[in-house]
Amino acid sequence: MASMIVAENLGHVYRGGTVALDGVNLEIDAGLFGLLGSNGAGKSTFMRIICTLLAPTRGRVTVDGMDVVENRRAVRNLLGYLPQEFGAWRLQCVEEVLDTLAMLSGMKDGKSRGQRIAAVLASVGLEKVADRKVKQLSGGMLRRLGVAQALVHEPRVLIMDEPTVGLDPEERLRFRQLMTDLSRDRVIVLSTHIVADLGSGCSDLALIDHGKLQFRGSPSELVALARNKVCEITVPETAEAEAGERMEIVARTFKNGLVTLRGVIKEGTGPAGARLVEDITLEEAYLAFMAGRGRHVEELAMADN
Repeated sequence: MASMIVAENLGHVYRGGTVALDGVNLEIDAGLFGLLGSNGAGKSTFMRIICTLLAPTRGRVTVDGMDVVENRRAVRNLLGYLPQEFGAWRLQCVEEVLDTLAMLSGMKDGKSRGQRIAAVLASVGLEKVADRKVKQLSGGMLRRLGVAQALVHEPRVLIMDEPTVGLDPEERLRFRQLMTDLSRDRVIVLSTHIVADLGSGCSDLALIDHGKLQFRGSPSELVALARNKVCEITVPETAEAEAGERMEIVARTFKNGLVTLRGVIKEGTGPAGARLVEDITLEEAYLAFMAGRGRHVEELAMADN
C-alpha cells in the first residue's frame, strides 16, 4: 500500500539562491511523524509544499496519490494545517472562528456544523471557553484553537509546524498528549526543533539539516546511534570550563560547590573521569547526531531562538 505522503527528489530554491530543500526523498504513513531540525533547516518549506502553499522548484510531493501542484484543491480537502503563527480573528469568540472556518471548508448545514464544532472543542479542551474572545485566550489555549481549526473539517492529514512555540512546560505536556490521542486515526506530521515535544507517541521521525534528509528511522534507532557518545561528570564549579573543552554540555546540576555536567563527547572518551550515560534521551541523541555533523550545542541553541 502506498504511503499517504510521498516526497520524491524534492528541492526548493528561494529567490536570491537560498537552497531550502535539496533532493529530499521521504514517505510518511499513519500515526505521529516527527520532523526534526534547527530553525532554517528546511522544515517549514517542506510543510508549506505539502499544504500546497508553495510549489517546489524540483521533484514532487503526493498526498494520497495526488500531486500537490496538479491537484491542489483535492489535496487541501484532505489536510488540516497549523502554521507557526496562528492568532487571527482576535475580536471574534472561539466558537465564531470555528463556525466561519467550517463554513469556508464546505460545511453548509448549520446543525451538523454546530455538532462538529462542539465535538472539536471538547477534543481540545476548549468547550468551557467557546464564547471567549480570541484575544482573551492564553498561549496554550490559542495553540489548541489552532488545532481545533485544523480539525474542524475532519481531515485525514494534520500538518503541525512548530506547534508548541511560546507554550509553558505544562501546556506543552498537554499538547503532546493531545497529539498522541489524535494520531490514532490519522496522519500527523509535527515539525519541531524542540525534540521533547515529539513525546512517546512518535514512532517514526526524520532529521533535516541544511535542506537535506540526514536521518530517517525510529526514536530508538536515533538513540542507539548515540551510544558511547553521551557522558556525565561531577567537578568543582571552577573546573567546568576545562571539562567543557571535551564535551558539549547539555545540562548542569549544582550542589555544594560542585557541578554535574551532562553532555555529548566531542572526541575520544570525553573529560578524564567522565562516566558514559546509559539512559540517553532523544534530545541528547539528536545533539550527538548533530555534533557528529560538526554542529555545536551552542550553535543549535542560537538557531532555535
